[in-house]
Amino acid sequence: MELLAGNADIDDLDAFLDSLARIGDEHDSTVQAFDARYIADPEQLERAVALADRAIGRDEAIARDRAVEVLLYAAGRRQINRAFEIGVSEGEQAVVVLVDGGDEREAIEALSGLVEPGEWRPGDRADEGLIAGFYGITEAERAATDASLQELVCERVALLVVER
Repeated sequence: MELLAGNADIDDLDAFLDSLARIGDEHDSTVQAFDARYIADPEQLERAVALADRAIGRDEAIARDRAVEVLLYAAGRRQINRAFEIGVSEGEQAVVVLVDGGDEREAIEALSGLVEPGEWRPGDRADEGLIAGFYGITEAERAATDASLQELVCERVALLVVER
């Protein structure tokens, strides 16, 4: 798995997503883009990929498309329309693009036409308040544990399996 952290100015969301799918197809890779504010840590996406692959391998996937399945796990949501909230939208924004499988390096290079690489790592643009609200992580929960926000998000990602 490779991650590209950068900035995108998306005029037409459907065209942008079609371009991601085309790049994925050309390089035999799964490509999924996320709003960087929702990505607590790269581990969140690593875990999402592993759990999505496990669900697909067990024929228990929620989505027909692997990229959407990864999005569902990264969001900790069973409903695709709710998971899209952590995806990209139209406008200028910080993004994290996940590329997994196939020729990952070539896919990352092809993405440079869509995403201007940033001088930051995935997780650096995380918005703690936005993340806590999206994942339902309360102040009381944070006060009751010494776990970091990143660890709590990874727990939410893993809990999707339990909620089946």
